[in-house]
Amino acid sequence: MYRSSRMRAPSRSAGFTLLEMLVVLVLIGLIASLVGPRLFSRVDASKVQVAETQIRMLRGAVETYRLEVGRLPTDEEGLSVLFKAPSDERARARWRGPYLDEAVPEDPWNRPYLYSIPGPDGMGFALYSLGADGEPGGEGNDADVGFLPPR
Repeated sequence: MYRSSRMRAPSRSAGFTLLEMLVVLVLIGLIASLVGPRLFSRVDASKVQVAETQIRMLRGAVETYRLEVGRLPTDEEGLSVLFKAPSDERARARWRGPYLDEAVPEDPWNRPYLYSIPGPDGMGFALYSLGADGEPGGEGNDADVGFLPPR
């Protein structure tokens, strides 16, 4: 057989060059920088909506407790009596709970909901979250959410 004295050039392997990979990464970074802030603003707005919904659910449970036990939970008892019977014997006898399927949830910013007596009208109860910043007051996502105590 006849053999060529020329050696074959190595074939170019299939794949991407470093330059092509860098161009793709830069494009992905540009797209993320344009879309990312819009997505994160939606996440913050949805946390406020979750807090409002949870507060309505907790408020209904507190009202049910009040109707059955004959009084609102005390500041010391807090919202825990919605899931666990109160220590007061008279209240325990009338308690028909638990009034929640699970323990009292934390707000969307991983802090407990705040409960106190009196409520915003000087009567009833206050049930609220301090918002994203965890401080009283604020605006936008940092605003307090719920039925606030009188100021």
